[in-house]
Amino acid sequence: MNSSKRNRIPDEVLKEIFPKKLSRSQTSDEVYTQLKTMILSGKLKKGERLTQGEIVQRFNLNWAAVGVAFSRLKKEKLIITKRRIGSFIA
Repeated sequence: MNSSKRNRIPDEVLKEIFPKKLSRSQTSDEVYTQLKTMILSGKLKKGERLTQGEIVQRFNLNWAAVGVAFSRLKKEKLIITKRRIGSFIA
């Protein structure tokens, strides 16, 4: 099995983070807060892959909002980014 698929966050967890399609105007603060809460609570587990594109597409979010949220999580060392591979829960 491909390691990127093995480490993907399960659909049920993603649905818990964003239970419904959100408006494209969802702010980066809201996206950041939801993701941080799930990381700190252990719902998102260490090593799981978190992709901006998947979150943007599945939940109809704005790319900029998700990008800013990822940057904040990276600064706080809650996620790590591996060039050309993706972002993972730290």
